[in-house]
Parts: sequence; structure tokens; C-alpha cells
Amino acid sequence: MRVLVIGAGYVGRVLCQLLEGGGHRPVPVNRGGGGGARAADVTDRGSLDVLRAEVGGVDAVVHCASAGRGGDRVGRYRAVYRDGCRNLVETFAPGCLVFVSSTSVYGQTDGSVVDEGSATEPAAETGKVLLEAEALALGAGGSVARLAGIYGPGRSYLLKGYLAGEGAIDGDSADAEGRWLNQIHRDDVASALAHLLLGDVRAGIYNVVDDGDLTQRGCYRELDRRFGKGTPAVRPPDGERARGWSDKRVSNAKLRASGWSPKYPSYLDALGGDPELVPSIV
Repeated sequence: MRVLVIGAGYVGRVLCQLLEGGGHRPVPVNRGGGGGARAADVTDRGSLDVLRAEVGGVDAVVHCASAGRGGDRVGRYRAVYRDGCRNLVETFAPGCLVFVSSTSVYGQTDGSVVDEGSATEPAAETGKVLLEAEALALGAGGSVARLAGIYGPGRSYLLKGYLAGEGAIDGDSADAEGRWLNQIHRDDVASALAHLLLGDVRAGIYNVVDDGDLTQRGCYRELDRRFGKGTPAVRPPDGERARGWSDKRVSNAKLRASGWSPKYPSYLDALGGDPELVPSIV
């Protein structure tokens, strides 16, 4: 299978390695090129036309590009995700499309368990844009991977914040457990995307999250055991977060039922099981 991987970065590079190891032909693409990737801008139809002329047709497309940082956040989301999805469908008409979205489209604040059939009422405008992009992907017969918070080597906001003394538990009382944490290791994201591409999986929406029923306090308690910097204090929930404040437990039951399972069932498993994770941050 020839697979166009749009956004061959933190996750996309690992996905390309998995595909190549399985005998497939990934075509890595990012905006600047380099590192073995082709250069193209998903927001620019002309740029994709040039890419199509260079690489020809493909069997599948994975849209896992990042919207980046700075400037007009909502505008970037519209350009990269919504318009980018439309541009890819119109340019490549892939037989298989996987759009990488986010569990931020679930806006629940009551700690409830949410699955792919749960209401999607995101608090932030960016979540609403993701839903528009999802609709385009689904309308083209593709699949949507709703990712929880990604961590892995060199990337863990929880551990970095804890070691810097910037961690906090969201709540209204001193003994609050804080929000439920919904996370997924980078390598498990890549394996889930490969599974949606190559497995006997029906097109549709899938939550990509680990198994861990982990609260902020439970996580910081373990970090304290390992690093001895205490447990962060409780603070009122931050309603000004870029993706909106939410509190939910995202279920991966549908993806698991399709035959996928994570290498790291929880963040705590990865702390001890991934030899690169802690050293890359500490």
C-alpha cells in the first residue's frame, strides 16, 4: 500500500517507520521538507497539485499535520484541518483516508465516561472546527482518529510541569482528585493509525486513548513517589485553557474491539516501560 503521510513529524515519522517495516510504501510529507520528507503545504491546493504531479496516485492518506502555534489559532485550525482535509480529498481522492482529530471535541465537565456516540459540544471554537474537518473526512468515506493528549520521548507536559513546580490539581476542595487524564503514548498513536489503515476495520470515528483511569492526584502521587517533589496544590479549574476546560473519561472500547491494544496501557506504565521517556525530559 502506498500511503501519503501529511505531517511527518512527531507521530508521522513513527507511523512511516511502522508502515515501511510492514512492507508498505509511506510517502512522508511536511511543510518544509527535509529529513527524507517531501515538501508540501496542506493549506495550499496548488502545493498539493505539485505534490500529486511528483508522486502520482496513492492508496491512502493520513492527515496528521499540526496547526502549529502563534497568531490566529482558530484561523490556523480552519486552514490546516478543515480546508486541508478538503484539499487532500479533492487532490488525491484516496481510497482510504484517516483524519487525526482530538478528544477535545468532547466538552463534558462532569467526569463521565464518553465514547464515540457521546455528545460533541466543545467549549472552544477550535473543537468546532475539528468537527467540521471530521465531517469532511467521514463524508469521503474515511475514518477519524480522535487522539487524547500525546506524550512520549521529549514530550510530557505532566512530567515537565511537575519537575518545574508548575503542576496543579483542578478542584474546589483541598482533597480534590482533580480532572481525569486522557493520554496516549506517541508509539501507540502510530500503531493505532496503522491499524485503521491496514486492519480489517470499518471506517468511522475511533477514540485513540490508553486504558488508564488516572486522575491528576493519582498521577502526581506517583510522580512524587518517583521524584520526591511533593504533590501539587489544588487550584480552581482554568476556564481560559486554549482548548476549553473539560473533565471526562474517554473510552477506547471501540478501537480495542477492532483488534488494537496499546503497548503502554497507562501513563504510569510508560514511566517505567519506555526507557527514553523520563531521561529525555529529566
